[in-house]
Amino acid sequence: MTQTLPKLLTFAEFVAWLPDQGRYELHNGVIFPMNPPVGFHEDIKCFLITELAYECKRLKLPYGISNQSWVKSPQNESAYLPDILLINREILATDSIWQKSAIISRSDAIPLIIEVVSTNWEDDYYKKLGDFEKLGVPEYWIVDYLALGARRFIGNPKQPTISVHSLFEGEYQLNQFRDNEKIISPTFPELNLTANQIFQASV
Repeated sequence: MTQTLPKLLTFAEFVAWLPDQGRYELHNGVIFPMNPPVGFHEDIKCFLITELAYECKRLKLPYGISNQSWVKSPQNESAYLPDILLINREILATDSIWQKSAIISRSDAIPLIIEVVSTNWEDDYYKKLGDFEKLGVPEYWIVDYLALGARRFIGNPKQPTISVHSLFEGEYQLNQFRDNEKIISPTFPELNLTANQIFQASV
């Protein structure tokens, strides 16, 4: 007999439901299957993870990188699995919830989130942007290497764009980078990368 799920789930119900295969997010109580990524999407992720991990080690920062940890919104029944999630391991070492499950709902434990845009670009620009701002995540990147986002977000004509949202007095301030423009990151002020280097996933 197949179990009938309620129309809207709490996060606890969602976690209990999760199957062994596939990746899913919860958006306002609704289950969203995550599309399998294409190779170049993963190339960009791998490139950024390598570069940011090097910066963390070079600067002796207490950060780690995860793509298997849930970011739980305290405002609604939503939970996300970001492409790249920078975590503060010193803070999480004293977090009782983290010790039992890979769930984070504390903004002070999340210096940076990065989403590499795929076909469900609306989630990154609309839903996650608003929830990460409300949660108080200090820095949120949207790496739109295929220029899939709407013109209101990446301009007209549309072109590959990296949108860096930095929290200031509770609201995100936006800086965008294209072509050979150097990325400006509050979390990594010495980062020496251009938009094109990231789009090409090469140094």
